[in-house]
Amino acid sequence: MTSRPEKRAAFEPAERLLAPTGYDPRMPRPATTTVACLLVLLRVGAGVLVLIALANNWTALLQDPDLIADGWDPSSDVAHYGLWVVLAIGGIVLLIDLLLAVFVYRGRNWARMFMMVVTVLSISSSFFTWWVQGQEIKIETTFVSLSIDILLLLALSSRSAAAYARRNEKQ
Repeated sequence: MTSRPEKRAAFEPAERLLAPTGYDPRMPRPATTTVACLLVLLRVGAGVLVLIALANNWTALLQDPDLIADGWDPSSDVAHYGLWVVLAIGGIVLLIDLLLAVFVYRGRNWARMFMMVVTVLSISSSFFTWWVQGQEIKIETTFVSLSIDILLLLALSSRSAAAYARRNEKQ
């Protein structure tokens, strides 16, 4: 039985995993970084579609019997301003996501780390809504976004993406 030099052990010591990468400012952009940025663009596109669908169905959402039973007036000005607030906040979040994708593509480690934290929070929130509220994970609801987030986390946490983001760090 021969061991291949390119194959890694399944479990590596933490010291080796946390070891700093080499200083190489001319390192070419790895495919994992490019794929991660494309996944973020897919996530932004999906977010735009969600905001469009929300804007188109806003009056139907305001007609929810539970809201009306609580004394909510769906024809009030507050209800219509609420749409603009939701769209503005959603647009700002999507713009930040898009800017982070640009910074990750340019090889900024802080953007990669921040994007991984946001992705972990997104995956965790999907898990907790499934666990606590019993929300089913279906294609129509969270399956696509959850899949994109998992793939994004795998791409951003790869060794090549980390090495590219840290290529300018001197030891």
